Amino acid sequence: MDIQAKVEEIVNKVKNDDDLKNRFTKEPIKVVEELSGIDLPDDQMEGVVEAVKAKLNLDGIKDKLGVFGKLF
Repeated sequence: MDIQAKVEEIVNKVKNDDDLKNRFTKEPIKVVEELSGIDLPDDQMEGVVEAVKAKLNLDGIKDKLGVFGKLF
């Protein structure tokens, strides 16, 4: 399984759906499990959750930087 591809898939779904975004903020592990179709112990799923959060934050920063964000 390509974890990076799964993270990208989850990020795109969360980023483009306000309901998912709100749920992810409140219950990130549950949302990641639902979107990935993988049910692991919470401590193992935490790494994927952190990767999704980091990617969402990075994408948000790029959006705010506009033209300069394309440099990153």
